[in-house]
Amino acid sequence: MTSGSDMAVNIEAASSLIREAAASGADFIATPEVTHLMVLKTEELFSKIFPQDEDPGLKAFQALAAELGKWLLIGSLAIRIAKDKAANRSFLLGPDGSVKATYDKIHMFDVDLPSGESYRESATYQAGDKLALAQTPWGPMGLSICYDLRFPHLYRALAQKGAGVITIPAAFTQQTGEAHWHVLQRTRAIETGCFIIAPAQTGSHDCGRKTYGHSLIVSPWGEVLADGGTAVGVVSAEIDLEAVEAARAQIPSLSVDRPWS
Repeated sequence: MTSGSDMAVNIEAASSLIREAAASGADFIATPEVTHLMVLKTEELFSKIFPQDEDPGLKAFQALAAELGKWLLIGSLAIRIAKDKAANRSFLLGPDGSVKATYDKIHMFDVDLPSGESYRESATYQAGDKLALAQTPWGPMGLSICYDLRFPHLYRALAQKGAGVITIPAAFTQQTGEAHWHVLQRTRAIETGCFIIAPAQTGSHDCGRKTYGHSLIVSPWGEVLADGGTAVGVVSAEIDLEAVEAARAQIPSLSVDRPWS
């Protein structure tokens, strides 16, 4: 997706892509971080977002999940949780439209880039403090968001708690994406023996931000099964969950932690 500052337009764009994915036979469909609103200015953000029970995007996606009978991972929505704070919240929706799990992004993207770009997520968003491991027809699924990717202990914990699939919806910057996106996604897959599903924002957004794209599906052995490139659209792959146990049998690193001082 290339989400912008018009929530209704973004919801319609996401819904169209979700329908396209469902028509192609997808059983599980995931969208990027900040699916329904990409803005940088704090005042603009708070003029456009809603509490969870009032959010029009969540309502639309719940109805769509029920209509299609599909599992949906809405990568994240900006949800108002206080007058001056939002949550960057991921939603896993079941085929009946109910919310099966939520996850609030733990690691805030506070950085000054050499390009001159500056981001302070913590000024607007309240960081989460809980892992999210959801039960699905394909076994336990771990949830994370974007900048979490750089904190490997989070993914190890999810894998050790049983996750065989981990989602990493993102809006990676162009500069950091070119440098690190593919290698970090593959590394998280190899370290955990999990499938990684990482839908991403792409292109030039109307707020002036540029994102890297390259939505990825990566196998537990670190193979890139699908790469969406930089175009808006649907990217898909068929996965065999037996590959999780096969990878972990060959590299059983999750079960041999040793203490040190």
